[in-house]
Amino acid sequence: MQIHADLKKRAAVDSNSLDWIPSPMAGVERRMLERDGEEVARATSLVRYAPGSSFSAHKHDLGEEFLVLDGVFSDETGDFAKGMYVRNPPGSSHVPSSAPGATILVKLRQMDPEDRRFVRIDTNDETAWQAGRKGEKLLPLFSDAHEDVVMLDWEKGAAFEAVPLPGGAEYFVLSGSFSDENGSYGEGSWLRLPAGSTQTITSQTGARVYRKTGHLA
Repeated sequence: MQIHADLKKRAAVDSNSLDWIPSPMAGVERRMLERDGEEVARATSLVRYAPGSSFSAHKHDLGEEFLVLDGVFSDETGDFAKGMYVRNPPGSSHVPSSAPGATILVKLRQMDPEDRRFVRIDTNDETAWQAGRKGEKLLPLFSDAHEDVVMLDWEKGAAFEAVPLPGGAEYFVLSGSFSDENGSYGEGSWLRLPAGSTQTITSQTGARVYRKTGHLA
């Protein structure tokens, strides 16, 4: 299966317009944003767990990264409420479930094979946020030679000069909206810009976004 699989092309998806597709496990559904492969695939998806649902034990040969968008997602290492950012590196395994139900943004098979760091960050902890550009706050989530991942808050009316993206960029809009040269992106939008892009961002409403850069080089 291939969905927006060509990483050299811009892709933009309003996830709210996608159908929920059943996974192999009862009570677990997906909205596929990008995918290259079948059940084992390089993928970015929204995954929804019904209350009391679970997924069978599985290993992450090339890692798993997720952000909890709603509810509580659990595995044997803990319970992760809305706003938790988690990285399980290549070679890790777990048995995921959700007692109350949960929705997560998940990226699979996209890590450096040598990465061995587990990451757990509560993005609701306001003390961890830093000042960025004028009209911006940022929360660093992860950084290495392969990628840089942050959460960004943009104030209403924020505007930023054009920025080169030699390693590409990827966004998911958690709240609010923003615009660039090629369109506008509201809550639930996913955007991927290929390596070598340049982008000028404005936000009339203000926005909170997940952003990853450098990983598409």
